[in-house]
Amino acid sequence: MPSLLEVGGLTRRFGGLTAVDAVDLRVGEGELVSVIGPNGAGKTTLFNLVTGLDQPDAGRVLFEGDDITAWPAQKLAQRGLARTFQHGRVFANLTVLDNVLVGAHTRLRAVKPRMGGVPGLPALAELALALVQPPSVRREEERLRAEALAIVALFGERLLPRIDHPAHSLSYANRRRVEIARALALKPRLLLLDEPTAGMNESETAEMLEIIRTLKARGQTILLIEHKLDLVMQLSDRMVVLDDGRKIAEGLPDAVRNDPAVIEAYLGHRQVGERVAVVA
Repeated sequence: MPSLLEVGGLTRRFGGLTAVDAVDLRVGEGELVSVIGPNGAGKTTLFNLVTGLDQPDAGRVLFEGDDITAWPAQKLAQRGLARTFQHGRVFANLTVLDNVLVGAHTRLRAVKPRMGGVPGLPALAELALALVQPPSVRREEERLRAEALAIVALFGERLLPRIDHPAHSLSYANRRRVEIARALALKPRLLLLDEPTAGMNESETAEMLEIIRTLKARGQTILLIEHKLDLVMQLSDRMVVLDDGRKIAEGLPDAVRNDPAVIEAYLGHRQVGERVAVVA
């Protein structure tokens, strides 16, 4: 399986704390790889380094073979990396649909006329010209709107009846769904999901599992951080375990769950060697 993302020796220090310690990671095209570990293990910091929100002290990030280390987030989005956040981020005063459309901004090809102040042109006339949309702009806006509606439909009755509601009026779980929908609007080559079921109850978590399963079946490459082990075990092709910033295990889900180093990291020395369910 060809590698889409390769992380080599990635390291991030904050003063005397090494939050990410020489981590290696690979995600193949169409693969779903989960990153798990105790709180404070460095999972979100790793995501921040991959997606340009932070810069590493050492190591590099390759995407499709190109070195994208420390690229700004906007440039990475244009390249096809999209992410959600541990604590959901939506545009509170925008509608559900407009939030999703924001995610498509990096794919805009047609642009509206930019007058920039034409000498001798009356202000009112300049404004009128600026508001005129050529056919190419209208066609692209219609296409993106249709795509956004299709993405919202993926979340069914959770979002469709609320498509014109401002995001601030939504439940926490629905705001998380909007954030994922916005990321999908970018049509990402790689989708990074940071605890997508955080704050969700059992039934909401089950719905999110099915959505992620659907994305995976469509060929979406996903790098996932998640604390709910049942979900991780059902979805993952491979799992990577971090502890104190270091990678302590990697492999197939069953092998990782029963790895003594993983059991020790979660449950302490008393449980090492026992066949127990790791609670992520």
